[in-house]
Amino acid sequence: MHHDHLRDELKDLTTEATDASLDDIDLVSTLEAAQRMNAGDRSVPAAVEPCLPAIAEAADRIAAAFARGGRLVYVGAGTPGRLGVLDASECPPTFGTDPSQVVGLIAGGQVALTTAVEGAEDDEAAAVRDLDALGLTEDDVIVGISASGRTPYVIAAIREARRRSAFSVSVACNAGSAAGRHADIAIDVVVGPEFIAGSTRLKAGTAQKLVLNMLTTLAMVRSNKTFGNRMVDVRATNAKLVARAFTLVQDVTGASDASVSAALAESDGEVKTAIAVILTGASADTVRQRLADASGSLRAVL
Repeated sequence: MHHDHLRDELKDLTTEATDASLDDIDLVSTLEAAQRMNAGDRSVPAAVEPCLPAIAEAADRIAAAFARGGRLVYVGAGTPGRLGVLDASECPPTFGTDPSQVVGLIAGGQVALTTAVEGAEDDEAAAVRDLDALGLTEDDVIVGISASGRTPYVIAAIREARRRSAFSVSVACNAGSAAGRHADIAIDVVVGPEFIAGSTRLKAGTAQKLVLNMLTTLAMVRSNKTFGNRMVDVRATNAKLVARAFTLVQDVTGASDASVSAALAESDGEVKTAIAVILTGASADTVRQRLADASGSLRAVL
């Protein structure tokens, strides 16, 4: 019975539809197949466009959560779960955030990052347990990601978030998705049938990656983690980042090599602090205090 019901449910989803114009891709040259795949991929940013107001509103909600010490929690199964974990893990090196500020939950846990965990996406009780383990509160924002928009693990997580008065966002790839109906903000990016029917790691996955990029990047810009489009909260943790930090400080201040090196040394490699030291002439400790008072806004301190 359950399978009949699920078949009917999936039948109407554009993410599961078959594009008849691609019936012969196994018969054409690899180059032609690549050209057709690329042509289909071009539609993805266009599908994101009508969702921009919802994305901007969600980014503002996430920034507001950060301001009150809350977290962004991504929740997904399979590809969407992996994309959430990916985006979360890239925030600390890019924006100098605490690793606990943006969290990625994937159905089935760590092992599901590299292995398909059977039945994990259907486990609604696990979603509640996973959010409970995080101690989700009304200060947090949860973003549930699901290509179909019907993944039980994701919907259960959104419902649990609402029960705990946490703000919820849904990212799905079907119009009027079930997950979107349960969330405070629905971001439904309709990408249409996949190059390989039902293979939602393709256009749907690309759409989700674009949306998650926007959510964290825009929330971080709103949270004073950048100066213009520059990564001034980057932590210099490897040779490339040390070089980038130097270039960034010099780029913004126009100071000599010696001044930049001295300022970075005094600032323990903190780009934002070093820039303010050079431009205001204050000590690193004074600058840090001013930055703290200005919620980390370099523009305000300058």
